[in-house]
Amino acid sequence: METMKSLTEKVFSTPSRIALPVLTFPGGRLTGDSVRTMVHRPASQIRAQLALRDRFRTVALLSAMDLSAEAEEFGAAVQFAEDEIPTVTGRLVTDIAGVEQLQVPPVGTKRTRVYLETIEGLARERGDGIVLAGLIGPFSLAGRLFGVSEALLATAMEPEAITLLLDKTTRFLVAYARALKDAGADGLIMAEPTAGLISPAAMAEFSNPYIKRIIDAVDDQHFQLILHNCGARIGHLAAKRESGASALHFGKPMDLPAALKEVPPDLLLCGNLDPAGVFVNSTPAEVASLTEQLLAATAGFRNFVISSGCDIPAHAPMANIEAFFSTVARYHHLPGGFHENDTRSPYSGSA
Repeated sequence: METMKSLTEKVFSTPSRIALPVLTFPGGRLTGDSVRTMVHRPASQIRAQLALRDRFRTVALLSAMDLSAEAEEFGAAVQFAEDEIPTVTGRLVTDIAGVEQLQVPPVGTKRTRVYLETIEGLARERGDGIVLAGLIGPFSLAGRLFGVSEALLATAMEPEAITLLLDKTTRFLVAYARALKDAGADGLIMAEPTAGLISPAAMAEFSNPYIKRIIDAVDDQHFQLILHNCGARIGHLAAKRESGASALHFGKPMDLPAALKEVPPDLLLCGNLDPAGVFVNSTPAEVASLTEQLLAATAGFRNFVISSGCDIPAHAPMANIEAFFSTVARYHHLPGGFHENDTRSPYSGSA
């Protein structure tokens, strides 16, 4: 097995711009696997990731971003469709009495086992890349158990209930993160989208401390938690930094060129081409243009990782994904002498 490498180490040791889109479910189109199959069968996810690596020379193998698996482990009802990401239906707990009675489940009794086995398989195929697992954030998991709008309201009206629920979701996520690390992951992409719907002050109270507990439990020089928030804006940046994450991944609302000017050069910022607007609804020429615009706007920052703003939908045209990677190959200026058409790009010849 290759020596494990954090994303930060990968970025600063690679003499070109790293591209790390959240690219999982489109791989099923290369292997003939539906989304429903992928979220139930580890072999399907592994097969799809290897197909994506073969086609695009990706630098990371990722397990699917499925934000229902952890809630299902607690007992929440989940709805499945053939080619859509699973969704949590209904509310598992509705008041503080229900939260008090809620038991923290063991890891691996339901579909979290799929992701543990997926990571084990991807780790065996790591090569010189890195393996990243997906994980929901503590406040977002609380929202799936309590109801999203209800969880948002509870931060002001029922803080005791949401705080107790956050303690329980965090205890579960610490155990799950440790299990994913033990399974062979080099890091986690933690999706905390619901926290992007609250104020920076509320984020600092109801999200960051719980994220920090998870970071403290697993983050080290070889394992890194990458904190994703698809709804955060520039006003949330300071609060997101307080979480202690050494890599932040943002969606379309974040002004990344402005954000890069406000963070230290060793803090990775990743993002943020819109998954639907760019990867699904644009033409390949438009994808190439938008990718190049973002690369040009961030060219002076070594700590930038170009990515999709969130998970790329399964039905994204493969030609658009091709356009993204081939554009990164043609244009990947970095400080320190790297420039367009540098043949050291890891994506050269991928399209």
